[in-house]
This record gives sequence, C-alpha cells and structure tokens, in this order.
Amino acid sequence: MLTKWRHAGHAVVFDAPAAKAGILTDPSTGQLVSPIVAAALCIKPRGLLTEPQAAKVDAFKSTSAEFATMGGLAMRFRGILRGNDTEKLDVWLHDADRSGLYGIRRFARTLRQDLAAVRNAITETWSNGQTEGQINRLKTIKRAMYGSAGIELLRARVLPIRPTEQHVD
Repeated sequence: MLTKWRHAGHAVVFDAPAAKAGILTDPSTGQLVSPIVAAALCIKPRGLLTEPQAAKVDAFKSTSAEFATMGGLAMRFRGILRGNDTEKLDVWLHDADRSGLYGIRRFARTLRQDLAAVRNAITETWSNGQTEGQINRLKTIKRAMYGSAGIELLRARVLPIRPTEQHVD
C-alpha cells in the first residue's frame, strides 16, 4: 500500500487518477501524504487524534479501503498487545492473512516465526525495557566520545558521582 506513495513523490496536488490509484492526499491542502504520516495516523487511537488528524483519517478511510482495513487490523493488534487474551491473536493472524495487504501478511508471517515469544509478550507483565534503555544510553555516550576523549571522561559520564568525590565550590 505504501509503495504507491514512495513512487509518486510528495509535491503532487490532488487529482482524480491519484485518488483512483489509492494514493492518499491531504484533504485540506491537496498534497500527497508521506507514508510515514499515513502509517502514524493509521495506528493512532481515535481519542488521541487532533481534529485535523481525525478529518484526514476519515478522508483516507473513505478514499482507500486498504487504509481502512490496515487501520482496523492495526487497532486490533494494539488491543491484543494491551490485553491478555492470546486466542484473539490467532483470530487476528487469520484475518491478517486474508486481508490482501502485503505488509500486514508479511508482518503476520514474521510473528508466526516466534509465536511463543509473541504470546509471552501478551501474557507477561515484565519487560526488559529498563535494561535496553541503559544499554542504549551507554552506547550513545560511547559513540559521542569515540575518538574525542579518554577513558577518564567516559568513566565520569557513565559512573554515578560518589558522595566523597563531589565537587565543592
């Protein structure tokens, strides 16, 4: 679905052939909507949309059956991840396979490759997000300092300040 937009460019003004091809345009400006913006609007819950965003989503749904299908599947998947029912995942995977949307079908196929991990993500309450965040922080500091500072500066930025080593003015 998004491939059409990538090949169309972004400065095209709304025209009938574009609408027939399923390329989404902003109803207020008539310009093509980038695939990233369309995807973000597709997965954002209705209650979190601003009024102009909600108008765009409504226009997109009326223009493109693919967008409406993708949005429905994305919202259902979000609900499954926030819920605790793995049986709904099986139904979602079945519906995703029959959606006719290449990206959704590919995503469902990828989920099936490690279905046990996906089921655990749905049912378990714990996360390794804190660990991943600290690793990301450390790598960012390391990249920023690579080649420009010594080990002492790296140690000072990574390790917490001990009370005995605090700077006194």
